This record gives sequence, structure tokens and C-alpha cells, in this order.
Amino acid sequence: MSDTALVTGATEGIGRAIAFALGRAGYRVGVCARTAPKVQQLVAQLRAEGISVSGAPCDVGQEVEVAAAVGHLTAEIGPIDTLVNNAGIGIFKPFLDLSTADWDATMATNLRSLFLTTRAVLPSMRALGRGAIVNVASLAGRNGFVGGTAYAASKHAVLGFSKSLMLETRQHNIRVIVICPGSVDTSLIRHQTMLQPNPERILQPEDVAQIVLDSLRLPGRALVSELDIRPTNP
Repeated sequence: MSDTALVTGATEGIGRAIAFALGRAGYRVGVCARTAPKVQQLVAQLRAEGISVSGAPCDVGQEVEVAAAVGHLTAEIGPIDTLVNNAGIGIFKPFLDLSTADWDATMATNLRSLFLTTRAVLPSMRALGRGAIVNVASLAGRNGFVGGTAYAASKHAVLGFSKSLMLETRQHNIRVIVICPGSVDTSLIRHQTMLQPNPERILQPEDVAQIVLDSLRLPGRALVSELDIRPTNP
């Protein structure tokens, strides 16, 4: 039986690239994102490549929606043994321009979602006696930057979450891997004005997807718990 992966925030950017990379590597893939038509389109594109896939619209910051999505995907493609917590948003503003709604939205998508999705799939991993949880953080989880108070705070928290979870789950043959990319050419970077990276030199979503896949392919005895990914020549 092949592995079954759930990728959150899968309809664009890094999540989309990861869904295709895992599918091409033989995983059955479950995908979710907020917008139903985009999920349906992605499912069709993955199936066109012969990938076994199921999709579900889901706001991963909402407990009821996460439970429904995981239940649907598990029924369609089987118990999830690989979870990629990729969903994330970036609201980059000077601190005094940041609203409570901006803060709450950032924490719900970038942090609360990890708690909800991990709690939903971890029992099946423990029942299987194996699993992998990949949390997509950011180099902003190690460093602050101007305009990044909410985003950097959420990604610092992802690292703390991941480190603690790794210590709890490794005894059950469940690996927790946190990936910290630098600037990646996605809509999150393009649709903001606080940061001005060179799009020709920064990372591409496919770069991050390949590293996620490589980390999952490590020997079962080996765990790389944290990976920083930087452009070679920014």
C-alpha cells in the first residue's frame, strides 16, 4: 500500500508544488484549501497526471471544517500517514497599522491550523505505527523583519510547536520535520510591498517541494527535524 498524504493550502504556491511532487512519487494525495472551485481544479489537474487524489474545501483554522475534511479524505483515499501543514498567510504592515483582525487571521491560519490538523490525523498515524508531519515555517521563524510582527511571531511559534511535538511523537515512529524557507516566488511575496526580493533569484515552489520529498525519503531511522532553505545567490 502506498503512502497517503494530506497537503493543506494546496491550490497554489508551495502547497501546489508539494501536492504534485508527492503524487508523482506515488503518494495518494489529499488536498484542501479554502476555495472549493480551486480545489476541484487542482484535483482535476492531479488526476490528469494519473495521481490518486481527493480534495476538500476547508478553512484549516476552523475545527469543524478540519474534522469534516479529514473524515472525507480518509474515506476517499485511506488513513493519512503524511501530513504537510503548508497553509499560511502573510500580512505585512507596520505594527501600528496592524489590526486585531489581521493578527487573529494570521494566528488562525499559520498556527491554530497546525494544532487542528495534527490533532485530526495523529491518531491514525499512531494506529499505523508510523508517520511524518511536515510543518512549513519560514526563516522568519528565526529572524524578525520590519512589517513582520504578526507573521514572524506565528512562524516562531511553529518552530516551538514542531520541536515539542517531535519529542512526543518520535517514540511512535512518527517524524516531525519543520521546513524554514527563505523568500519563495509565490503570491504571498508578490502581493505585498514591505519586502522587495529579486524574483529571478529567490526560491521557487518546486525547490521547496523537492526538499520536502527528499526529507520524507530519508531512512526510517533518520530524522532531520529542522531544515533552513536559502537561495544560493540572492
